[in-house]
Amino acid sequence: MATAITRRGLMLGAAATPLLLRGAAAQTTFPSKTIRIMIGFPAGGAIDILARLIAPKMAERLGQAVIVENRAGANGVIATQGVAQSDPDGHTILFGTLGNLAVNPVIYAGRPGLDMAKDFAPLSHVASLPFTLTVNSALPIKTVGDLIAYAKANPGKVFFGSSGNGGLPHLCGELLNLQAGIQTVHVPYRGSAPAFTDLAGGQVHYVCDAYATALPFIQSGHIRLIATTEPTKLAAFAGVPPIKDTLPNFDVGNWFGMVVRAGTPASAIARLNRELVGALAAPDVRERAGTLGLELIGSSPEAFGAFQKKEIARWSEVIRSAKIQVE
Repeated sequence: MATAITRRGLMLGAAATPLLLRGAAAQTTFPSKTIRIMIGFPAGGAIDILARLIAPKMAERLGQAVIVENRAGANGVIATQGVAQSDPDGHTILFGTLGNLAVNPVIYAGRPGLDMAKDFAPLSHVASLPFTLTVNSALPIKTVGDLIAYAKANPGKVFFGSSGNGGLPHLCGELLNLQAGIQTVHVPYRGSAPAFTDLAGGQVHYVCDAYATALPFIQSGHIRLIATTEPTKLAAFAGVPPIKDTLPNFDVGNWFGMVVRAGTPASAIARLNRELVGALAAPDVRERAGTLGLELIGSSPEAFGAFQKKEIARWSEVIRSAKIQVE
């Protein structure tokens, strides 16, 4: 009887072995399900447009669906914390800006799910883009020098709009105040679009924000583009001077990057990075990105991690100098 049982056990074990091997392979194959690219901002902005350009390219290369999910709110904090709570398997990516990948960790220091070194692993530096400095077209302001002179002649009576407290458009305005020695009043909005709407209507005097969002208002003639926040050779900004020409130490450039949950296997990060870089190299993606004022990069995870660390340190200084606090 014992011999019969042993043989039967061996036969069952042999039969089960292929199933176990298939199960193990299913667990180690990446990707094994739909990949989500999480964005902490509303649809329609430059980062959202770029995400929807590269998602199908990545899906084709990965052999799995890639979807874009907008989880807007609190300058990207909600999406950031959401990804920090996801499974560390590479199937959820945070696609963020300088604001939620380098500024929020400083402004909201100590809040759960926002520590870039502890909660996340770098994936890639995706793109860089200069901001634009725009004014209401009815104002007698055509240069940065004009804006500074106007603000000095009207201390406390000049207003700049932004997408919200603590975001890069807010920091851009505060840095302009610091370096130009002017006193303008910050007016936060819930997103960039309403800030530009009020700029066009004259409720605020200037906005420092992304070109893609400003473009329709520039084309309508309601607002005037007077400068970029950093030098660029992009065709979209031909003939537009950088703020550096007036304030030599002014340096504000937004950027986009991707991170995943800390603990994600290195093999999954390497695969995602490879297919993301490939998607960014597609000619139609690069052409469309250029019209949005985006310079595509596609770096290694290691290079992006080092860059992100430097940016966090740099903006910590600006936040302290401007005494920016968010309740």
